[in-house]
Formats: sequence, structure tokens, C-alpha cells
Amino acid sequence: MDEIVALYDTDGLPCGSAPRALVRRDNLHHAATAVVVLDPDGRVYVHRRTTTKDVYPGMYDVCAGGVLLADEGPYEGAVREVAEELGVSGVPLVPIFTGAYEDAHTSYEAFGYLVEGWSGEVRWQPEEVAWGGWMALEEVVARLDDPDWPLVPDSRALVGPWLRARAQSPGRHTF
Repeated sequence: MDEIVALYDTDGLPCGSAPRALVRRDNLHHAATAVVVLDPDGRVYVHRRTTTKDVYPGMYDVCAGGVLLADEGPYEGAVREVAEELGVSGVPLVPIFTGAYEDAHTSYEAFGYLVEGWSGEVRWQPEEVAWGGWMALEEVVARLDDPDWPLVPDSRALVGPWLRARAQSPGRHTF
């Protein structure tokens, strides 16, 4: 059964819904979440997407996330997505950015969140994640600057600036 995805207008507001297949086929503007997960040492959970993903298959990502379903708010969607993809649940998500992203493959309003200090187990959803592991923030930032690192372009554009700022913050802390 095809998911029903929330459509958003260019002002960042919900404006309807459509089946996921139609959203992908026609590159309809929708909404999606991105959740950065940090462990107690401040390392970023990085994963490689499966080759069966409908957008950016086989590429690396620095966050879990996905499309908002019809009648779902950004926070609820982020909670659902990070639990589905990585098994991370029962912790607060802190908003860290909003923005818009568009390319030939996808067009959406982004809602970014942070899980900080995760010390639980990470359990991949096998349909979504092929590999994953913890990476030092400084290494992630160095890889962001490497155009040959196959990172999904929307995370590079939307999450990359937040990660860079976090790495440069003298007051950043670990748990």
C-alpha cells in the first residue's frame, strides 16, 4: 500500500496530500524530517542507505528521516522516522533547523532535529539501512568537504552547515 504523503507549498505550509509514488514521479513539493543522532561522546551516527531506496540509493547519510505522512506534524514524523530507521526512541528531539531543498530527484521543506547523548542500541531497518556506525564530528565535517564522498546531497546542503557550526562551537559538550 502506497503511503500518503503531506504536500507543502513554497511558504512551508501543508497544502494537501498525494500517494508517495506520485510525489516521487512528479517531484511534488512535500515535507521531510532529518534527525541527527549523537552519542555521549558527541560522535555522529552515519549510515549507508540500501540500494533499493527510491532516492539516493546506496549513498551515505548523517541523519535518519523521511517524508511526513498526511496529517502528521514534523515532530511526530521525526520521532516515527528515527525509531523506524535506527531504533532510537523514548528520547526528546530538539529542533535544530528548517529549510527547503530542491533538485532533480526531490523537492521538500525540511525539519531538522537532534537526539543528543544516545547511549542505547542502534537497530537498523533492513529495508532502509545497509550499514551504520559512529563517526567523530570532525571526521564528518572533513568528509562534508570531500566532493567524492557519496553523501546524500540534501543532507550535505541542509545538515552540513549545522554540523560545521557544531564542530566550531567552543562550548559544545559531550555527556
